[in-house]
This record gives sequence, C-alpha cells and structure tokens, in this order.
Amino acid sequence: MLSVKTPEEVLAIIESEFAPLPGRAEAVPLRAAVGRVLAEDITAGEYVPAFDRSTVDGYAVRAGDTFGCSDAVPAILSLRGQVQMGQGADKPLEPDCCIAVPTGGEVPSGADSVVMLEYAEDYGDGSIGIARAAAPGQNMIFKGDDVYPGKPVLEKGRLLADRDVGALAAIGRVQVPVVKRPRVGIISTGDELVPPEQSPGPGQIRDVNGPMLQAMFAAAGAEVEYYGIIKDEQEQLEAAVKAAAAACDMVVISGGSSVGVKDATCRIIEALGTLLLHGIAIKPGKPTILGKCGIKPIVGLPGHPVAAYFVTKLFILPLLNRLMGQKTPVFTVTAYLSESMSANHGRAQYQCVRLREEQGRLVAFPIRGKSGLITTLAGADGFFCIDRDCEGLPENAEIQVITQ
Repeated sequence: MLSVKTPEEVLAIIESEFAPLPGRAEAVPLRAAVGRVLAEDITAGEYVPAFDRSTVDGYAVRAGDTFGCSDAVPAILSLRGQVQMGQGADKPLEPDCCIAVPTGGEVPSGADSVVMLEYAEDYGDGSIGIARAAAPGQNMIFKGDDVYPGKPVLEKGRLLADRDVGALAAIGRVQVPVVKRPRVGIISTGDELVPPEQSPGPGQIRDVNGPMLQAMFAAAGAEVEYYGIIKDEQEQLEAAVKAAAAACDMVVISGGSSVGVKDATCRIIEALGTLLLHGIAIKPGKPTILGKCGIKPIVGLPGHPVAAYFVTKLFILPLLNRLMGQKTPVFTVTAYLSESMSANHGRAQYQCVRLREEQGRLVAFPIRGKSGLITTLAGADGFFCIDRDCEGLPENAEIQVITQ
C-alpha cells in the first residue's frame, strides 16, 4: 500500500528538505537576461531621469507667472530661447519668461511647470501668450522620479521579464547576476515504450512523457539532459539514475512508480539516498515518489501522461523553483462550471477545462478523459481543483482556473 501525503504536506516537504542550490550565480549580458532568475537584489546607483524632463511639447514656465490667465486675458511672457533635444538647458528661467521645450527635453532650472503648445500662442515679437494657468509640476517628470541612488529596483529570485530588462537598461546594468540554470536529468522507463519517431509494434506505445517533460523543464528555465528510454530492469535503471544523479541537479524518472513486481524506482532511491514520500492524495497522480541523493531531488512520476503533467506542474516545477531560489507564480481566472462534477472523497481532484465567454462571464467546460489520454491536455485552457474534502461541485459553481 502507498503511504500517501496530502498536497500541502508535499509542498511542506519540498520547502523543508530542499534549499536553493549554493554557489550558482553567473553574470549574463543584458540581452540574455530574459527568462533567467535574478541572483541578487538590484538597487539603483544613479538618478533616473537624471534631470527634470518635459512630458509634452510646450513652454517651461513659472506657474505663478500664469496665475489667473485665460483665453480672454492671456499671460504675456518673454521667450528666452529653446531647449534642443539631447542637450541640456544652459540657462535658468527668469521671472515673467518662458523657454520652449520638446517632449523629453530638459526643463531649465527656475521653471516648475510646462504649458502645452495648444494653450500658448507665439505672437512673433518675442512674446508668448499663455491662455491656461499652469500648476506646479504640471507636464513634468522630476529628477529621480523613476529611481534614485539606493532605491530597490528588482528583488533577488525574480524571473526576469522583458520589462525588467528595460529597467536594468535604464540604470546601466549591462551585466546581470542570474542563477545558473539547474540541470535536470530525465529518464523514461517501460518495456512498452518506443521513441516518438518510431512506429509502435504490437503492445508498444510512443514515449509521451519524455518530450513533454523536456519541454516543461526547459520552459521553466532548466537545462535538460535526456537519458532515453530504459527498460523495466533494475540494474539498467539504477545505472541510469546514478549517472544522472552524478551529472545533474535533479533526476526525474517517468514511469515505474506504482507498486508492482517490476517497479524498482523506490528501491533505487532508497539505495542511493532517502525516500521522502511515495504517494500523493491527488487524482490523477497518486503513485508519485520523491527522494533525495545528498541535496539532489530524485522524482518518480506516474507513467500516465496527464498524471505526470499534473504532478510536475503542481509539485516538481515548484521544487525546481525552490532550487533556483524563486517563488512559483500562479495565474488564475474566475470561471463558472458548465455542468456539475463529482469527485473522489479524500483526494484532491484536478480537472482540465476549456474556457469560453458567455453572457459576460467565463464558463469552464470540463474535458472528460482518463489519466492515460494525452488528448485531455491538448487544447485545454487551464485546470482547477476540487478539494479532497469535497464530494463534488454543482453546475454554475464559481471556480478558480489555473491558466499557466
């Protein structure tokens, strides 16, 4: 019998038994930073912007010089030149004067606001009429409004996105400290498996989990080493696991996790290190194994593709993120069930759905199928969970659908 753990207990085991890999920082060029995990906190060392800037084409003014003006009674200011784009303002603004500035141009000292061109008229005699009063700070970005020396910009453990690259460029960080990509070794097991490029013979099936897991771990930021298909023979599997454990930071074995005569994964993990759990109270994915060899996780996944997918998504990718010192983001949307659903009491049940907007709300349509049918994943927009203490959900029940 399997001694199962609840999903909460599994996540707690991951948190307590595994830590971010030590000594794993490296510097990469800014252009290569997207999708990497930041290895240290980033703080600004300068002001951004480095000067007061205009957000419009117009005239830099002293707000007090425009008080009470209107279309009928404009404020008349003397024009004292123009700021060129990419050049500094070379003189301060005097009272009852204005200086023309372009969008993004430096606002001269002495000015505290910018009036848009639409509210100004050039009389052609060196004077400008202002038809709308300005407020201090209007149409301006002040020096250091974005960042200033010592201001935190990005936190350690953040998965860097394209917008983060923009922030790093703004403060001049062209070399970015990131966590080295952990290496994940993947092993497929089963006498019935053949590679995807091979036509299956009688009693054979193509290996689905190997390519799927490679894609999942690569997308999560790992380097993947695939050790191929190993037959259900303990000595061969043990040799493959030892080789993967020596070369990789985590080993994932697909198949061979159920209790049976030929299932050797548990015995191999116990021989190499420590068995932490065998069985999770979820559907699909109950016969899951987790152990460790030194500080390295060794995972035994169910052979059924949908079960392997859910276990990897819910537990093994968070484990990978733990090794990288990164939090696992969860993206959800609120939807309503298109039909009632029953559930197995005592096990958290995960269900793929397709989403469709109907009458101004999202409706979730369950995709029916057994755990061995990969087509239940293809075309799904997300999935949701029926709690292990719940016997089912009625039609129109509000649910949270995990979309990524």
